[in-house]
Amino acid sequence: MHQAFRLLALQANIHQTKVQKMFQLMRAAGIEPILLKGWAIARLYPQPALRPYGDIDLLVRGQDYDAAIRVIESEEARTCWVDLHKDLYELADTPADELFARSQLVPCGDEQVRVLGDEDHFALLAIHLLKHGAWRPTWLCDLGLLLESMPGDFDWSLCLGRARRANWILSAVGLAHELVGAEIGNGAIAARAREIPAWLARSVLKEWETPFAIDQPPMSHRAPMRSYLRHPRGFFGDLANRWPNPILATVSVNGKLNSLPRFPYQLANCLLRMARFISG
Repeated sequence: MHQAFRLLALQANIHQTKVQKMFQLMRAAGIEPILLKGWAIARLYPQPALRPYGDIDLLVRGQDYDAAIRVIESEEARTCWVDLHKDLYELADTPADELFARSQLVPCGDEQVRVLGDEDHFALLAIHLLKHGAWRPTWLCDLGLLLESMPGDFDWSLCLGRARRANWILSAVGLAHELVGAEIGNGAIAARAREIPAWLARSVLKEWETPFAIDQPPMSHRAPMRSYLRHPRGFFGDLANRWPNPILATVSVNGKLNSLPRFPYQLANCLLRMARFISG
């Protein structure tokens, strides 16, 4: 355990140095990015080594995207693993200009790094958790940390947004309370969050039986579907691997997390992917 902690502490310092470097390179090219997830949430833990992460997620304005790609592909950025975004599925109903207007600068070593505003940050992490079927326990720990360190002026109406997004975010809050014991108080938000359907927590616990990336799509797939057109052996076995997690399926088709059966959403997810496969 001590050795693992030392390794994670070293990795945290290395990642922080790379975050600083990417912001310096982007700003030298006239680009101001927003850092998403990763260091943006790890910085809030009592010890950064408690929250390991991998790549550097950056959001840039649409007009800066091509220039940002050139920065990432440059020799100077060769050692930095960057996932670049010009829009976000999780915050699709919020224009990028609003995200930038509400963003904030925070110290990262010797560099000032731009991160999302508190409400946007919470919404992003909550929906990201659900979008990926909530298979990684750390994601709920992130929400628990944010819930228990939330500023007094946190604007829940801004965070929750429209009805469907609010349903997803409140469901994530309910999961954080039920599965990792996050304190959510006794107000109206807490009451709504406690109404999550019983199947939701069961689905998350089922995912936590194998909380490893290698066991999640697409890495859990044995081969691309197109390869079975020429070599059909193993097709049906691999087809079973593609049956979607009920949480992921619901969010992927813009469904509601409620007590109704998940099969229609899972079937809709399969049909949607099939349509993309045929059209592609």
